[in-house]
Amino acid sequence: MKVAVINFSGNVGKSTISRHLLAPRLKDANIIPVESINSDGSQDEAIKGKQFGELQEALTMMDDAVVDVGSSNVEVFVQLMKQYRGSHEEFDYFVVPTISKHKQQRDTISTIEALAEIGVPAKKIRLVFNMVELDETPERIFSGLFEFHAAAKNFTLRPDAVIHVNDIYGKLKDAEKSIKDILNDPTDYKEMIKTAKDSEEKLHFAQMVGVKRLAAGVTEELDAVFKTLFK
Repeated sequence: MKVAVINFSGNVGKSTISRHLLAPRLKDANIIPVESINSDGSQDEAIKGKQFGELQEALTMMDDAVVDVGSSNVEVFVQLMKQYRGSHEEFDYFVVPTISKHKQQRDTISTIEALAEIGVPAKKIRLVFNMVELDETPERIFSGLFEFHAAAKNFTLRPDAVIHVNDIYGKLKDAEKSIKDILNDPTDYKEMIKTAKDSEEKLHFAQMVGVKRLAAGVTEELDAVFKTLFK
């Protein structure tokens, strides 16, 4: 499966969704930031979104990939898909994350309209409701998107494709470990607290206990979101 994660708006969690929702559930998937891909699939040199041809070459050599399109490159990315006729067919899905802020919702609609305009069918455009508070419902805080879907029907909307606010995403923002890495970590941090050499080390182990608990809970949610998103 090859998936592009895209939205004209920034701060909707594209990289989080690429790293924590999609890539771990696709076999051997590469995460490809559109700004940093070489034609051989390595990520050594920074290039800009306009070098779309190199991205296309890289994708043809991969079975599974997640393309994280930075918001500063989305307009160029869409324009180049127009120039490279049929290039959107290289992707199985376009995942569009959105959050409840009005600007991001407006940008989400613009993103969907731009994809539909170049011929991406509704079944390939999938919406993810991101950063939703536990006591909120998508139908209420994204009512404009539900109305747009009812009128336009040019994307796929699944009300259960919801990722809730969770502290773990902030804790892992600059960390090399993924949620999967933390969940699979066999270390017994509660036992290590007992033998910690000082209070600082004890605090670190206590924090890791909390992070592992968060990882277990959020993994169940992400598994469910992935399943509903692509069913």
